Amino acid sequence: MYRLYIVLLAIIYATLTSAQKINVSSGKIVRFKSFASTYVAARNVDVWLPDGYTTSKKYAVLYMHDGQMLFDSTNTWLHKEWGVDETMSKLIDERKIKDCIVVGVWNGGAERHTDYFPQKPFESLTQYQKDTLYNAHRPNKAIVFSGKVHSDNYLKFLVFELKPFIDSAFSVLKDKANTFIAGSSMGGLISMYAICEYPQVYGGAACLSTHWPGIFTNKNNPIPNAFLAYLSQHLPSPKDHKLYFDHGTETLDTFYAPYQTRANKIIKEGGYDKHHFMTKVFKGDRHDENSWAGRLAIPLLFLLKEQYK
Repeated sequence: MYRLYIVLLAIIYATLTSAQKINVSSGKIVRFKSFASTYVAARNVDVWLPDGYTTSKKYAVLYMHDGQMLFDSTNTWLHKEWGVDETMSKLIDERKIKDCIVVGVWNGGAERHTDYFPQKPFESLTQYQKDTLYNAHRPNKAIVFSGKVHSDNYLKFLVFELKPFIDSAFSVLKDKANTFIAGSSMGGLISMYAICEYPQVYGGAACLSTHWPGIFTNKNNPIPNAFLAYLSQHLPSPKDHKLYFDHGTETLDTFYAPYQTRANKIIKEGGYDKHHFMTKVFKGDRHDENSWAGRLAIPLLFLLKEQYK
């Protein structure tokens, strides 16, 4: 009863306060402002509902990281977006994918790297390596990590707080066959980590422009090997999971090809066939929202097409 009460209050609050602040071309957004967590800092959560959403049917759920970048470029810091509402609506209307809602989880701003950096691979490093990484800087000289890596807590937030809330507040299918996770760059890393850590929760993950280096240099960088070693040891079963990886060839994506090639080998040797694993290279694509928007339909079709095929 208490959970139902909280759910109803949250829906009313979201509808009255901020659902109208995001412009979408189709469907509608329900925003849960400053969604509280005992694991990570509070953050906004935007739930996109397709046109015709009704409680008389059940919907699959796609969780996406960097939620503030997904729907409305007028509200993003660099005026770019993924165009998730346009692509999802087109594919649903054409009955190419199953009915699905999208849960856009905003990143934690300065805490984005500590939220998204896979924790168990990090903890496998020596203390010297950890300390070196904590002192790493971005090309603009800003520090990479705002604090200690705590992505295990970020995943607990998603699995034990956010998912139960979404399952209660919306008409959705709760099983792993209808629960997916996706992101780009560091969001690609945390999506990979999520399906490996919680294979009983997520049936598929889409990892676009996965940031295998973890930081912004390849020189004396132990992280890619740690990530790939973790992946080889924690692959979810290929029988009932789907994995999608891709990258472009320009800007930051120029770093990724050697690592993605190794990841592809690990995944294929782990028993994944073409029905459960897809990997793509997009020549000329950059490390930005415009590029991810341009190819978003491909992972969506791969993850969500079962209903009609």
